[in-house]
Amino acid sequence: MFIHRIALPFYRSLSRITMPGPRAALLGDRTASSRPRRVLPGTIALFAFLLLFVILSPLLAQPATPHTDPLNLTPEVRQAHILFYNLDYDGALSRFEAIQRANPQNPMATNYLLMTLIFRELYHQDLLDTTYYAHDSFLSSKRDVPVPQATRDRIEQLTNSAIALADQQIKANPNNANAYFARGYARGMHAAFITLADHSFVGAARQGLASRQDSEQALRIAPDYDDAKMAVGIQQFAVASLPRLLRIMIGITGVTGNKEKGLDLLRQCAAKGVVNPVECRTSLSLFLRHDARYPEALAVQRGLAEQFPHDYLFRLEEANLTKDKGDGPGAIAAYKRLLEDARKPDFFIDPRLQMTYFGLADTQRGQNLHAEAAQNYLNAAAQPRCTEWLRRRAQLNAGQMFDLLHQRDKAIEQYKQASAGGGDQSQADAARKYLKTPYTGT
Repeated sequence: MFIHRIALPFYRSLSRITMPGPRAALLGDRTASSRPRRVLPGTIALFAFLLLFVILSPLLAQPATPHTDPLNLTPEVRQAHILFYNLDYDGALSRFEAIQRANPQNPMATNYLLMTLIFRELYHQDLLDTTYYAHDSFLSSKRDVPVPQATRDRIEQLTNSAIALADQQIKANPNNANAYFARGYARGMHAAFITLADHSFVGAARQGLASRQDSEQALRIAPDYDDAKMAVGIQQFAVASLPRLLRIMIGITGVTGNKEKGLDLLRQCAAKGVVNPVECRTSLSLFLRHDARYPEALAVQRGLAEQFPHDYLFRLEEANLTKDKGDGPGAIAAYKRLLEDARKPDFFIDPRLQMTYFGLADTQRGQNLHAEAAQNYLNAAAQPRCTEWLRRRAQLNAGQMFDLLHQRDKAIEQYKQASAGGGDQSQADAARKYLKTPYTGT
């Protein structure tokens, strides 16, 4: 407490002297300096001593450099990550390909290609709007995700390559924590892909468990390997969220879960990780949202949006969370600000506006603004890169709004489009139902 009382005022006095974030490191620090004051030499000496104490004390409490593969600390990798977090997937992919060519035997170099390829495809499939996963309904979705075969083949090849490279390193040195982490990373990425794209929950569960085991082994070898805490934290929370019977069945195999422990591990990784602190914060926000802890989730998400203001998804998630916590007017304003920024030249890279229009329409629907909601569902469906799955959902919802507005002809037109082939069969089934009987809101 004494140290806090000394250090805190100095931290506050230095609040304008900040370490540049990744984006600032690229663009340069343009913070203006203030006019120096005349102070006594003794004051300078005392200030310098305390400042040195404040700066060095965290370094004395933990290793000078985090435990990670040296590749992860290179400027090339960091710059490619900034492109990735601003959704410039093509730019990030070309950078990571160059890194992989220069490091063909490093499994993390392959993992970065795998990560970028997977997330680019999920983004193109409208699968990175976390509203879809905040509730359990996506588990029973009948959605077909038409991933190109060439993309699938490359994802499989990169996954197998990264695992094989890590296996070789582990065979050569069973205490290689970096290799265990890299193998777990590849397995975790592939598990995420087959979960979201294929709804292959059994296969994903096996890979997710293997990823956790690799990460736990990395932590046994190097307890300060903070990046490895992500897979363990996700599994802890996920297992604890299962129905009681399933938890008991899984517990027989020795796999346990604890929500708060999982969240704490994610917080540790977010604070000290090198490879995946942003992903940990994203997972943390999603899990908090799942448990209706909206103020906490929103605080995490706002931090991401402030750090990466040109990341369309972080901004979208901020609006989604504002909606979910019950602030309809605030969410509508957030969605509209997002659309305004999207109209600015080069502000976002490839913004998938259908997700924003759909979220805005859902919020307006909740505020009984049925005419405005109908129009924005139509706007979502009209976006040129909208997937058939999201287009059918938007058309179904637009039809429901027109029914509530007693505009039956317009409602029938939307139901006919929503009942066409493609998309999610459950949406088509509902549309056919409302072709026969108007939607009444119940």
